[in-house]
Amino acid sequence: MQLSLERVGKKVGPQTHLYPQSLELVSGAVTVLLGATQAGKTSLMRIMAGLDVPSAGRVLVDGVDVTGVPVRRRNVAMVYQQFINYPSMTVFDNIASPLKLRGEAGLAERVQELAEKLHIDIFLDRLPAELSGGQQQRVALARALAKNAPLMLLDEPLVNLDYKLREELREELAQLFALGDSTVVYATTEPGEALLLGGYTAVMDAGELLQYGPTAEVFHRPESIRVARAFSDPPMNLIEVQACAEGVRLPNGVVVPLVLPAGRPERLTLGIRASALRVHQLDGDVALEAQVELAEISGSDTFVHAQTPVGEVVAQLTGVHNFAMGEHFSLHLHPSQVYVFDANGPLMLAPTQQERAR
Repeated sequence: MQLSLERVGKKVGPQTHLYPQSLELVSGAVTVLLGATQAGKTSLMRIMAGLDVPSAGRVLVDGVDVTGVPVRRRNVAMVYQQFINYPSMTVFDNIASPLKLRGEAGLAERVQELAEKLHIDIFLDRLPAELSGGQQQRVALARALAKNAPLMLLDEPLVNLDYKLREELREELAQLFALGDSTVVYATTEPGEALLLGGYTAVMDAGELLQYGPTAEVFHRPESIRVARAFSDPPMNLIEVQACAEGVRLPNGVVVPLVLPAGRPERLTLGIRASALRVHQLDGDVALEAQVELAEISGSDTFVHAQTPVGEVVAQLTGVHNFAMGEHFSLHLHPSQVYVFDANGPLMLAPTQQERAR
């Protein structure tokens, strides 16, 4: 299915839920709608599904205008945060329901396969009311996957699951999407989820579509500060700097040597991903004296919130590090790892692929 949005917008009374935006989804691929709560992701998905009619613009499917065509007349599979299952039917029959409507052969095998992938095969004879919320959400996911609709819409489908299961299912879903023919739209607030699912990412903020493209490209070359903020976890460190002949000057007077494009303004914003900061020094590094405000160990990484002469920064350090509150230490970054934005937002300089691999 080729789904295209042409200058689609949505207003409810005086409130603007979606500003006019155009988006042409890549057929048969996964598109992640990435943005914070109330970014407009659900409003956009409801228009894609036919649950809502846009206030402006058109929705095209394979070149045909379907604006205003209700969801019951479209072949769409949907899963939302608030799972919906048939309460009087077993888990098996819930998953099998779209297969029965098509009279599909091998029904039992397909249900078993999906149930195993989503870790609910031991519940096939139970009713939804006998399951936990997370288990019921997985039933709704399995039924949507069984439908094999040309358009599949998933609005934060894993948000109600525990952390360990969420991590497992992200990987399973990425594999299932890759094997299917559906055009998948997947909404999430988590940058890590977008990176894991791959495909394409549309970054949204406050009802605006900020950037759309291959996920890795959007992540590595955010077109603006707003995109960089949305597509960084922990958030990208942003420091106001001044352009100079050698590069940019930090608020404490330290110069980060860079080759800036011609015609650059004087006021710039330096962007540093948390993972680009290190405690060990390499040749050409710039050092920042830091004082620990908070240190958190998460999995195999340590997240350090530190006060520096250029403001508070967050460093994501590989491995387990023990820091005392108030401890003084040095953070190091290489100039090739930084981003430079115009102070008004647009990207001016980003690390190249070779530089990112340092």
